[in-house]
Amino acid sequence: MLNNLTIQTIIAASFGIGLALLFGNPDWLEARNPLYDCILLLKSVFLSSLRMLIAPLIFFSLINGITGIGNTIRLKRLGGVTISYYLVTTSIATVLALIAVFFIHPWTAYPPVMETVAISDNRLLDPNADSITLVVSGLLTQAFTNPFSALVDLNILGIVTNAFLIGLGMVLVLPADSPLFRSIRDINQVIAKILGWVIRLLPIGIFAILFDFTLKTAADSGHSAAFLNQLLHFSLLVISITLAHGMLVLPAIAYFFTGTTPVRLFRNIARPMLVAFSTSSSSATLPITMRAAEENLKIPPTVSSFVLPLGATMNMDGTALFEALAAVFLAYLFGIELTTIMIFTIFMMAMVASIGAPGMPSASMAGMQMVMLAVGIPLEAIAILLVIERPLDTIRTAVNVEGDLVGALFVSSRLR
Repeated sequence: MLNNLTIQTIIAASFGIGLALLFGNPDWLEARNPLYDCILLLKSVFLSSLRMLIAPLIFFSLINGITGIGNTIRLKRLGGVTISYYLVTTSIATVLALIAVFFIHPWTAYPPVMETVAISDNRLLDPNADSITLVVSGLLTQAFTNPFSALVDLNILGIVTNAFLIGLGMVLVLPADSPLFRSIRDINQVIAKILGWVIRLLPIGIFAILFDFTLKTAADSGHSAAFLNQLLHFSLLVISITLAHGMLVLPAIAYFFTGTTPVRLFRNIARPMLVAFSTSSSSATLPITMRAAEENLKIPPTVSSFVLPLGATMNMDGTALFEALAAVFLAYLFGIELTTIMIFTIFMMAMVASIGAPGMPSASMAGMQMVMLAVGIPLEAIAILLVIERPLDTIRTAVNVEGDLVGALFVSSRLR
């Protein structure tokens, strides 16, 4: 149990909060203490390591995701049906999250925890833009920029735009066996390995960030209690919406379009969903997912071998839902005003960020950083999510894998 990263993260979070409450002194915020300085150093190193990976991870992951669907141009109908399914189900998940933001939003029953924060300089959305025209104008200006300057300046929208154009150009120009495609895949594997190392440092980073966060909010016990309630309500809301998508929306699609009853569906996909739940990795679950698709759901290998590997990278309904909800939640928590236009833009960016996300535990945090920077939320706020992200990630991954299997079932039925 102690070797489990989730358990280590929970222990580190509890230790950081407890140590700050028992031994922390608010005076350290004015006159630094050597112990506090060391903890701030750990926090700084962890956040810097996360920031270090944002630009290359988004850039190469998106190129890899786009080049991975190169066969859609050659296979035409198979690719068209598959991508259409991915877009529709991700849009449905996004609509569910939008409903939660506009009509439920339980976190607003409590005041923001930190009403004054340093807004990131890299935010994409101008809070003074009060019309769609101004928002679109600002976004287009940042989107079409030099790729090198976008990477250096951490211009997320510029990185995404350039990655999309480069990936599309590679698909249209290069042959399928081009060594450049293999190089992109190799680079992604290297970046994923480094990301894995950073994730292993998660307990240390969580300890340091929550120690600092608790020290800054401990003076007001009301704020601390409100924060815990907000976090609990947010977690329950994410779980509820994710389960609604997995237990209602996806089975309904399978039933109405393929005639597969929910009972038969869950009986045949129980094993890959269980593996996804326990590993929090859609990529690690892929062999079992393909076996269940071909043996239990009787999906032809020509369909499963295309739809499922592509879905493990592109079809992230739960991830898009979580990232968009989390960005709005954090914005409120840190007192950042969001207009209706900005909220819709956040959800669109969350859909983009979910495409090409590595199918490994906690890898969605890379896309989460992209959405956070768009709003101007300070990167250290990601620690709040990392405390609860691992348990939520298990449910989210299971729903992602379910969506891939329903997608393979849907595509197979459309091509008969």
